[in-house]
Amino acid sequence: MDYGANITRSVGRQGRNALMFVRGLLGYLPANIIQAAVGVLTILVFTRLLSSTEFGIYALAFSVASLAHVLIFTWIEAAMARYWAGEATSEGLANLYSTLYNTGLLLSLLFIPAAAAVCLWVPLGIEMRIAMAIGLAGVPIRCLLNMVKVALRARGAVRQAAGLDIYFSLAVFILGIAAAWLGLGGASPLVGLLIAPLLALPFALPLERGKLWSGRFNAVRLKNYIAYGYPISMSLGMALILASTDRFMLGWLMNEAAVGAYHASYSIANRTLDIIFIWLGTAGAPALVMALEKGGARALKLAAVDQARILMLVTLPAAVGVALVARPLAEVVIGPELRTASAMVTPWIAASAFLSGWLYYYFNQAFTLSKRTSILLLTMVFPATANIGLNMILIPEMGLMGAAISTVLGYFIGVLASIIMARRIMPMPIPWKDFMLCGLCAAVMAIVVACLPQFGGFLELMIDAGVGGIVYCVLAYGTNAGGVRDLLERIRTLRISPEELTL
Repeated sequence: MDYGANITRSVGRQGRNALMFVRGLLGYLPANIIQAAVGVLTILVFTRLLSSTEFGIYALAFSVASLAHVLIFTWIEAAMARYWAGEATSEGLANLYSTLYNTGLLLSLLFIPAAAAVCLWVPLGIEMRIAMAIGLAGVPIRCLLNMVKVALRARGAVRQAAGLDIYFSLAVFILGIAAAWLGLGGASPLVGLLIAPLLALPFALPLERGKLWSGRFNAVRLKNYIAYGYPISMSLGMALILASTDRFMLGWLMNEAAVGAYHASYSIANRTLDIIFIWLGTAGAPALVMALEKGGARALKLAAVDQARILMLVTLPAAVGVALVARPLAEVVIGPELRTASAMVTPWIAASAFLSGWLYYYFNQAFTLSKRTSILLLTMVFPATANIGLNMILIPEMGLMGAAISTVLGYFIGVLASIIMARRIMPMPIPWKDFMLCGLCAAVMAIVVACLPQFGGFLELMIDAGVGGIVYCVLAYGTNAGGVRDLLERIRTLRISPEELTL
């Protein structure tokens, strides 16, 4: 056996996996910058175009549509993402596409009349029914578009996948504003989520059409996809319960205006962190799958350590930064009717977003990579159940703050459950030295920002963010926290073509 050749191939695969991750980081960066900007503009615009009650209706209807999407359709997207890299032939890929797309079509034909019946008979006001109907109608259409994007990411088509992300973010925002001007109230943002994917599909589907029509539906494959993907859907359903129980509880125990205030804060803090985690996860998840499929457990461990360092390097200062600028950020972005309450809970929401990002985009990867997704579902039962109980106890006593604290504690329980249950399956490595260095740099940044003068508004927001960012970057580079100097050198010397990444 030629051990030298094996070592060379192993090193080559590790290099390609790392470069695949870095190339994804760079390629998806513009899309995520635009998504972040649109996320801020969405709160800025819709908290002014809509009343607090209308914004609360939107938040509740969006939560219902998201839950329906996750429970019924997300398993198809998860199966596409996980099984794409393992297909060795074009025929296998074609059968994968045909099986999943045809299953998605069948589910859509069953889902649409069921959703219509729910909206007709649910005992709610007419505005809430309309918002729910529009939100639910867009679910199967978004699933179809997501399947195209997942396949593009899996095969390294970064430019095309990022282009779809950019289009979708801008189209949803613009169409939502148009609907609000037409007087559709709380349903307005959901109109964009319905129409934008419809407009994109004629251009997106041809990217994958050849594989779809040349394959055959395979019942045996479908059974495997369901066994892998549906526990993911159920676990994400638990995650949505964990993330949205607070809003339903606030609507029940308080009122829709309270839901609007909470959702405004949640949208700022959570969406800011979520976009960063999605960016890193979009680039990282395919690289982890490729590392495992082509290089085995050792290659996966090296790739996971690399990604964990970068994840902490970027997400920790983002979470701390959002918490530090909660007040001036609310003054700039959120309408006056919701501003005070939102600023109060933003630091807690930032903490929960940080924990949830690590849970979903790193630690829970152990169960998807090992295809032990049934255990993934079990790990989410604990935090979801705890969150419901904590909300019941804390919201009557503490209002919005109780909901925020419940969410933080729920995600903390989720992270612990994931780490403990993955120990015997495929534990995700934790580079403690880099974590501590990043934490030290973020702590110094927080002290410096806390000492700056407080005069409110956009100027304070920019000064706090600018000074904090500079302090953190200087300290991180000086200590090489998260391997930042190694990352910059890798970017500087990037010299590999997209075709090489698929070898």
